Amino acid sequence: MKRPTGMAAFLLIQLGQTVSILGSSMTGFALSIWAYQLTGQATALALVAFFNFGPTVLLSPIAGALVDRWNRKWVMMISDLGAALGTIAIFILYSMGDLQIWHLYIVGALTGAAQAFQFPAYSAAITMMIPKEQYGRASGLMSLAEPAASIFAPVLAGALIGSIGIGGIMIIDIITFSAAFSALAVVRIPQPKATAEGIAARGSLLKESGFGFTYILARPSLLGLQLMFFYINLVGSISFTVMTPMILARTNLDSVALGWVFSIGSIGGLAGGLLMSAWGGPKRRVHGVLLGMAAIGVFAVIPLGLAGPVLLWAFGNFMFGLILPVLNGSNQALWQAKVPPDLQGRVFSVRRLIAQITAPVGMLAAGPLADKVFEPAMQSGGWLPDTFGGIVGVGPGSGMGLMFVLAGAVGTIGALAGYLVPVIRNAEDILPDHNVQPELQGEEASEESAVAPA
Repeated sequence: MKRPTGMAAFLLIQLGQTVSILGSSMTGFALSIWAYQLTGQATALALVAFFNFGPTVLLSPIAGALVDRWNRKWVMMISDLGAALGTIAIFILYSMGDLQIWHLYIVGALTGAAQAFQFPAYSAAITMMIPKEQYGRASGLMSLAEPAASIFAPVLAGALIGSIGIGGIMIIDIITFSAAFSALAVVRIPQPKATAEGIAARGSLLKESGFGFTYILARPSLLGLQLMFFYINLVGSISFTVMTPMILARTNLDSVALGWVFSIGSIGGLAGGLLMSAWGGPKRRVHGVLLGMAAIGVFAVIPLGLAGPVLLWAFGNFMFGLILPVLNGSNQALWQAKVPPDLQGRVFSVRRLIAQITAPVGMLAAGPLADKVFEPAMQSGGWLPDTFGGIVGVGPGSGMGLMFVLAGAVGTIGALAGYLVPVIRNAEDILPDHNVQPELQGEEASEESAVAPA
C-alpha cells in the first residue's frame, strides 16, 4: 500500500495525537486532584509542572541537533514511546500502593526529556510535508489536538474516578498512546535536502547544539521575537501554575467545577484552532504575536483572577484557549517561512529554550509565592484585602487570584511595548523567506533511513 503523504499524512498524525492527548489529559487531571488532596498545597503541583517542563527546555539544544541528524519520523515515535513508558511506571507504582509525590517528579522529568525531541521533530517534519502557504493553517490544526481532547478529559476523568479509579484512567491513557504511535508508523515523512547553510553548520554534536544560538543571535528580529516569549512565559507561568489549586481552594475542592473551567477553556482552544486553520492568521504575523499576547492578558489572565462565579473563570479560560492558537500559530508560521528546513531542528530547539527557559523559574516560584506570600496576605486580617479585596475577594484562593490579575496587567504592558522595538515590529520585512519547497513525493529510502547522512 502507498503510504499517506503531504496533508493526508499530517491529518492522520494529528488524529493520532488527539486520541493520545485525550488519555494523557485525563491522567494529568486525575493526578492533579490526587496530589492536591494529599498535600493541600499549591507547591506540590507547581513542582510536578517544574520537573516535567524543566528537562524539556534544558535539553532542547542537544535534541535539536540530533533531530537534524536523525530521521524525524523515528524521533517522534520514540518520543511518544518514552511518554507511554512514564505513564506505565506511574500506573505500576499506584497499583502497588507505593505512589508518592516525588515519583511524579522523577517520571515527569524523564517524560519531559523525551518530549524535548517532539517539538523540533514535528515542526521540522511539517515544513517538508506541506507548502509554506499552509503553515498558518497547519499550526491551527495542530493546536486543535489538545483542546479537542481536553474538552472531554476533565469531565470524563472527574466522572470515572469514582467508578474505575485513577488506575483505570491510567490504563485508558496507556491504550491511547498506541493511536499516536500507529499513525506515525504508517505515514511517510520526507527528510529535507541539505542546503549550503546546513552543510556549513555541520560538525561535532557540541558545535551543532550551539548553532541555533549563533543563528538566532545573528538575526536580531528572531531574537527579539523570542525575548517577547521569554518575558511573557515568565509572567504567565507564575499565574497559570497555580490555576488548579486556586479553583479548588475557591470552590472547596469541587472537582466538577474545576473540570468545567478546563473543559470550557478547551472549547475556546478548539474554536481558536478552527479559526486559525480556516483563516491562517493575520497576513502580518507580528500582529498575531504581539496583539495576541496583549489580548490574552486583558481578556483571559485578568478575568481568571477576579472574584466571581465559576462562569467568570470559565470565560477567562475560554478566551485564553481562543487566542493562544492565533498567537502561537502566527509565530510558528513566521519561523517556518524564515528558517531553512534542514536547520529547523537546531534553530527551533534553541528558539524554544530562549522562549521557555523562564517558565520553569516561574513554576518553581509560583508555589512558594502562593503559599507563603499572596495567600496569607489576602486572608481576613492580612495586609492586602483593603487594597485588592474588592477585585479578587478575601479568603482561600484570593491570593492566587491576585497573582493572575497582576500577571495579566504586567503581561499586557510588556506585549504592547514590543511595538516600540523596530527589529520586532518589522521582523517580516527584515528577514527573507527561505526558498526550499516541501518534498510531497520523495524516495522511500529518504524516509526509512534511521539517521540522516552526516
